[in-house]
Amino acid sequence: MHLCFKHLNLFVLSALLIQSFLLPYSQAQQPSNDWPRWRGPNGTGRWQAPENLQLDWSANKPVLVWKQSVGASYSGLAVSGNLVITMDRKTNNQTNNDPLAGNERIICLNKQTGELVWEFSYPAHYKDLDYNKGPRITPTIYQKKVYTLGAVGHLTCLDAISGKKIWQRDLVAEEKAKVPTWGYSASPLIINDSQLVIHAALQPNGCFAAFDCSTGKEIWRSGDDPAGYSAPILIQQGENQQLVGWTPKHIIGMSSNNGNIQWKIPYEVTYGVSIATPIYQQGHILVCGYWEGSKLIKVSDDLKTAKLVWEENKYLRGLMSQPLYRENHVYLLDKQHGLVCFNLITGKVVWTDNNQLTPRGRNPQASLVWINNSSNAVCLNAEGELVVTSLTVKGYNEISRHKIIDFTWAHPAYSGDLVFARDDKQLVCYRLPTKVSKPK
Repeated sequence: MHLCFKHLNLFVLSALLIQSFLLPYSQAQQPSNDWPRWRGPNGTGRWQAPENLQLDWSANKPVLVWKQSVGASYSGLAVSGNLVITMDRKTNNQTNNDPLAGNERIICLNKQTGELVWEFSYPAHYKDLDYNKGPRITPTIYQKKVYTLGAVGHLTCLDAISGKKIWQRDLVAEEKAKVPTWGYSASPLIINDSQLVIHAALQPNGCFAAFDCSTGKEIWRSGDDPAGYSAPILIQQGENQQLVGWTPKHIIGMSSNNGNIQWKIPYEVTYGVSIATPIYQQGHILVCGYWEGSKLIKVSDDLKTAKLVWEENKYLRGLMSQPLYRENHVYLLDKQHGLVCFNLITGKVVWTDNNQLTPRGRNPQASLVWINNSSNAVCLNAEGELVVTSLTVKGYNEISRHKIIDFTWAHPAYSGDLVFARDDKQLVCYRLPTKVSKPK
């Protein structure tokens, strides 16, 4: 394999993991302690942490509550009630000489103890799949069901309490779906309380597709582009609603009712690595790529048209790490300059952190999440370090740092004062320090 391609494998997989859905399904009913999908309750990367959370860990460090052995995977974590759900893969090397044979698993652990509640497994052969450790997506939990998309196209719906299968679709066998080089990585998005939208390249004309949440029956499919790794988002502008997706060839606006394409902006990316989920703010859509950099698009009030506002490929080259938005500014992990703060509307760079947050490398990775409505953020970087920092236009101000796990690209989950993280061997739960109330 070409050297560049090999290194690219390293990027893709964390994002494989990259997705942040902005106006998803009716998540307002989710308890505040839940983290039921990629990027949290609303898909915006915001943790509703306890008000008495201690950000300075110089005196009190995070404490390990439990750890549990898991198989290899890049899958993120989802939390609902007392359940922690993720995916992994077990190979059959001991009984089968085929190293690519194995079973993908959806596993559920007890949030308080780490004990296995249930597991559901199925054969998944990783033929022609680069980086074949395991699944990539973060499970989506909604209305007591869990939805997953395996690396080679198994779309599954389970009862979240029992782990019993409700339905499953093999998209490659049934729909001749074309699996991207690094496997399916965009977590399923639920819209209108009843439709499951995926980025999967069904054949023909199924770059994006919607399925009935209850039955798994296809509702619509849209677009003839190949599949990338970026999850679609659902945006709302006035009374108008639209799905926005980023493929290896275009940024696309689609009807949320039937998938009809309403506008399309060309954006062809090297090796097909459309990964980071678009960000929607102030009538604009931001897409952050790697070699080709970032682009800002403005959509019309009726969402029927869109136009390019600016593009930049020197300082704004994000790949795996999902950017954060706050108060007209975006915080993006650039491959060379580290964390970069820039103005959303102009694209003007305000500052870079000179690689303080996470070490410089060919494939830097950091999972950034806002803490409540403040300018403080928590980050799990690829080295397994949990970092608390203040992010404002004035600069990067680190508050605390503590290693909680080995090297990882899997994105963590937060629930109350607990953080859940995983690598290829174990899943850990840490309790973060809180301030003790003083007697009155």
